[in-house]
Amino acid sequence: MKPQEPLNPFSAFAELGRIKLNDTDLDGVLRRIAELSKQTLTGVSEASVTLVRGRNAYTAAFTGDVALRLDERQYVEGGGPCLQAAATTSTLSVPDLAQETRWPGYIRQAIGAGINSSLSVGLPLQDKVTGALNLYATKVDAFDEDAVVLAQTFSGYAAVALANAHVFDATATLAQQMQAAMESRAVIEQAKGIIMAERRCCADEAFLVLSKLSQDSNRKLREVAAALVAQASQGRP
Repeated sequence: MKPQEPLNPFSAFAELGRIKLNDTDLDGVLRRIAELSKQTLTGVSEASVTLVRGRNAYTAAFTGDVALRLDERQYVEGGGPCLQAAATTSTLSVPDLAQETRWPGYIRQAIGAGINSSLSVGLPLQDKVTGALNLYATKVDAFDEDAVVLAQTFSGYAAVALANAHVFDATATLAQQMQAAMESRAVIEQAKGIIMAERRCCADEAFLVLSKLSQDSNRKLREVAAALVAQASQGRP
């Protein structure tokens, strides 16, 4: 079977530049980065993206089971190229795994799976999260200087995706908090209106009544207000 021609890097980067987080999630972006890096870099057998928060590492994206298994073996052992690249945000190339003396358990499993060289590129720190783009190859010495530069460019897109996801999530969370606050304010105002109508009092007095009900029942002000509005809507006193 004739090997598939590598994808033009400019086409890959153009596609990545068009991806928007409101069209997909972070894992979807990272999965596409892994897929495109495999398709673009000559000799890559499998690719993955590791994310690390504190002591917890996981594979957010992978192109095949071999990459996932090798990543997870490193997590279990607490060491390996992907974890070192993530910890130091550096590029770590292992041109010949058979000559590597570090991480013996991982090395044995990698060679047993037919992987003979690897390249991991660390992702910059973002909100206490680090990570690495991991490339696995069956060929010894698979990654030359050009491959390293391309891999670093792909990792740059992954880093931007992480940063954008953080901003996107923070913005979404803020919007949800603001919406909840507005809804809370609205129901409290409704409850005050009900008290004002029943007791023929002013807004400040109605709020004091509502606050006392909250304290006496040991419930949040919004919960008391919502219960009062619900009772009024059902015609109960």
